[in-house]
Amino acid sequence: MAFQTQPGGGRPRITKGALYLLLAETAFFVVLIFGQKAGVGEFYRDYLMASGQTFWFEGKVWTALTSPLVLLPTDFVKLLFHGLILWMFIPALERWWGMKRLLTFAAWTSATAVVVGTLASSFMGGEQVVLGLDAFIYSSTVAFGVVYARHPVSFFGVLPLTGRQLAIGFCGLAAAFVLFTRQWHLGAGWGAAMGLTWLVCTDRLNPKLSYLRWKQKRLRRHLKIVREENEKKWIN
Repeated sequence: MAFQTQPGGGRPRITKGALYLLLAETAFFVVLIFGQKAGVGEFYRDYLMASGQTFWFEGKVWTALTSPLVLLPTDFVKLLFHGLILWMFIPALERWWGMKRLLTFAAWTSATAVVVGTLASSFMGGEQVVLGLDAFIYSSTVAFGVVYARHPVSFFGVLPLTGRQLAIGFCGLAAAFVLFTRQWHLGAGWGAAMGLTWLVCTDRLNPKLSYLRWKQKRLRRHLKIVREENEKKWIN
């Protein structure tokens, strides 16, 4: 039986934005595996991977965008997991938001995880790195749970869930991974990205709405009541 994760039913098909992210992460992974003898590993570690030392003490702030695309050679299972989520759930968000907004979402959730995760790493010795699209993956499930809260999700007809239940399950999965591996810096980064995603998607934190509300209050301050002499009307 097929699984259904997107409105309209049917088998999900990966969209362009999700495909670009998967190809980028896979390309970095393949280059690292086959280029280790050529010193690629040292280059990745020194210039592309974000840790408390490289990000906060060496000033390599660009790693906030490069490190999420890097996986270690031992992370093949993680790459498969990312591909599965990018194929099954991310396309629904991309069709709802559009490719540009999805890629922007991927950038700021990943960057948030790197900034917070490396900050936590700096208090733990500074050597712990924050790699991969995990923060974006988990944050996407949170967004899916908000946008498609009541939408049915079924894995091959075995485990029927709603979008909200799926999001809760993935939050639990992320928490269990952090507790089991004791990688607290990852927990800090993922938690920050997922929490910010929930605030933005539920409009509890919406910069555009906040600006419009501020602008509306400012306009009201300049309005005053004027009474016309001939006509007994009140106007602003």
